[in-house]
Amino acid sequence: MGDDEKQVLLNQKKALSRCISYAEDELKSFRTCLKYMCVDQSNPWRACLSWFMFFLLGILVPFVSHFWLACKDCDGNLHRPFDGVVQTSLTSVATVSFLGISTIVRKYGLRRHLFLNKLYSESQKVRDGYRIQLQRSLKILAVFVLPCFAVDGAYKIWWYSSGAAKIPIFGNVYVGNAIACIFELLSWLYRTSIFFLVCVVYRLVCYLQILRLQDFAHVFQEEPDVGKVLNDHFRIRRHLQVISHRYRAFILCSLVFITFSQLSTLLNTTRPHAKVNVYLAGELALCSMTLMAGLYILLRSATKITHRAQSVTSLAAKWHICATLHPFDEVDGKVSREENNSHSHVIPITVNEDSSEDDDVGDDHDEIDHIRIMSYAQTISFRKRQALVTYFENNRAGITVYGFMLDRTYLHTMFGIEMSLVLWLLGKTIGFS
Repeated sequence: MGDDEKQVLLNQKKALSRCISYAEDELKSFRTCLKYMCVDQSNPWRACLSWFMFFLLGILVPFVSHFWLACKDCDGNLHRPFDGVVQTSLTSVATVSFLGISTIVRKYGLRRHLFLNKLYSESQKVRDGYRIQLQRSLKILAVFVLPCFAVDGAYKIWWYSSGAAKIPIFGNVYVGNAIACIFELLSWLYRTSIFFLVCVVYRLVCYLQILRLQDFAHVFQEEPDVGKVLNDHFRIRRHLQVISHRYRAFILCSLVFITFSQLSTLLNTTRPHAKVNVYLAGELALCSMTLMAGLYILLRSATKITHRAQSVTSLAAKWHICATLHPFDEVDGKVSREENNSHSHVIPITVNEDSSEDDDVGDDHDEIDHIRIMSYAQTISFRKRQALVTYFENNRAGITVYGFMLDRTYLHTMFGIEMSLVLWLLGKTIGFS
């Protein structure tokens, strides 16, 4: 018995060692990204550099740009009347993002935060899917950051080359303008990158739980052990609670700041005698699209994983009714144990659906909704199945923000509140009712 326990421990250690090596290889690009973004705080020197760059590019440069470089006395298209809204919006979300990612990296570590230390106990399908998402994450980050940076770069270069600002450094105005333009571009890139980085990491963590839920749903294709099913569901719920606890402040603050930013944008652009064109309000529109894209990533990831988690309840109920209606159900009592043993084959329970109606389902269907259910009514009693379904119905899993479940009902409620605020504000500015 001692040799067997020793062998089991050696196998677990070997699996964990492979996971650690694999995680280090996969996270090399993430660590490099954190290092170049000056977010890595693995030692005191890098922590000081990280905070210095945050105060420089996140606070000081926007402050100087707004109060000294906005050119409030300029006429025509060189005037920047919405610069205050832009700088305040980006700085606020960048501050929340920097504090969030700094706390995560310093307190948990990147590998532990991404649950890579738990992957060795998952199936090969989950590990392969998570590896693909790890490789895609930085590409998604670049897709959102680089186009915004290119557009803002074109605007800043045009603005400085038009002679709106004259900053003589070393007796040369062109050198001063070039340095100021570079610092403003770096500030924009830093703040948007920090915000999108946290959003992409949050999406990655949520996608791992989606893979686990899809793998968990396949237990209904086999003869499930109720105790094992409960333990697996406990573990998934625990991970969802951990994710909710780590990101609840960031999601709430981002939602509040972005809401006030959009309302302020609407107020400034719809007020009487407000002059709006692509030169004056182009940067404001770009800022709004950037913030809304990040908020979309957050809310879509949260609602998607909540929808997947709640789909398990529907799947369990479907499995329960199929097993109850099984002709060899032991509760029926019409078939003896010997006859049950002689008919021990598995009968698949499927629903006939018209393939022409697949297009009407939309993009919300997932693999969980198409799990092929197997009926094992001979070995699992009615009471166990009913207890399992009752447990799923009364223990809803998903992402929460201070107790509020981020599902479609929450999104509908939030949309109603936002629409009410917009209509109220339009009624105050342009008399819309």
